Amino acid sequence: MAAAFGVAPPVPIIHAKLNAIFLICIGTGYALPFRDPVRYRAYLWLMGPVLKGAGAAAFLIDYYVNGSPTAFLLFAASDGALALWTFIALHSSGTGAPRR
Repeated sequence: MAAAFGVAPPVPIIHAKLNAIFLICIGTGYALPFRDPVRYRAYLWLMGPVLKGAGAAAFLIDYYVNGSPTAFLLFAASDGALALWTFIALHSSGTGAPRR
């Protein structure tokens, strides 16, 4: 996959394995708000606008500051779109702010 985006494989490989664990946990965590979106609204705020927005910003900054491959802008666009879409969905569904 690294070759497809024009970057070197991670060294040491543990970085790729830790990212895989992170992604599996985040994906599994979406089962909670899927079953009860009102109760787990804060999770949706954190994993949507906050995490995806920060991811989009990180990819954009890395592209402009460190000269990462242009293909990384696809990640910035997809993360940014998901952040915006989730923000709009959460904001338009009623209370707007995370429940306490």
